[in-house]
Amino acid sequence: MQNYKNFLGLGIAGNFALHLAQAGELEDFKDIITTDEAAPKGMFPFYLPKPVEQAKKILSTYPLSSTTIKLPQADVNVQAEPEVGLTCRLEYTDNKLSRIIPTHFGAYNDCSIRVAGASKISDKKNWGEASKGISDNLIAIDKFSNGSVMDNYSICSFLRRDDEVHAYGEDVELSGYSYFYEKLEAWMINQINTQKDFGPLEPLSEYISTCQYPKEAVISIGATRYTSYGETTFLKSGDEVIIIVYNAKNITSDDIVKSVQNNSYDKSNMSVLAQKVL
Repeated sequence: MQNYKNFLGLGIAGNFALHLAQAGELEDFKDIITTDEAAPKGMFPFYLPKPVEQAKKILSTYPLSSTTIKLPQADVNVQAEPEVGLTCRLEYTDNKLSRIIPTHFGAYNDCSIRVAGASKISDKKNWGEASKGISDNLIAIDKFSNGSVMDNYSICSFLRRDDEVHAYGEDVELSGYSYFYEKLEAWMINQINTQKDFGPLEPLSEYISTCQYPKEAVISIGATRYTSYGETTFLKSGDEVIIIVYNAKNITSDDIVKSVQNNSYDKSNMSVLAQKVL
């Protein structure tokens, strides 16, 4: 999947209650002060469409796949991170980001290395090709505000291991995100324009300038909470990670479980990301 090779790739840390604690990452953000206790902690790059000298070289490696996750060669723990991904148009005024216009949404895997003491969030996010996941059937967004098609959607995830299916992330409504719709858009614009090289965060506006102001982006808006199984289970070769964003007005959680067990998905009512772990 090379669809997004010219897109900027960004993620949000801490946009769903309790996830950072489950992921063991609260300590990373201990020095990050937010004006709102519920606000996300910051944003991170996972892919830069042009080389950026001041960023880690690996961030110029295209990491997105809709079919596989390739584990790092190093012996480290890796977890799937089920979340919603947005494809967006970006607009600039006087070399500052002025608008983010989400156009599509769907299932996304912000797959992450679990290692203590990483200097930047991005150090855990891109270790090469197929280290991230995005569904190949995204859903068009009519408007990024209340009353949107997104109001009806929920997200859930599973791990298939040794022919057994386990719930990996909680089944939650998209409205459960701490920041969503206009509040999220305004926060992202401000964060991208003002975020400094501090602690685990990086100077995104400098990166964007060096990348010659990309007109489009893939933005993952934050990982949801794990089940107890997901919180304690790391990926291994042979697993299959399945993340589903589904229309809860038209299909039930039980329908979803049956779909996963039968490996048969109603893609008119869901965005599905199923990745084999290699």
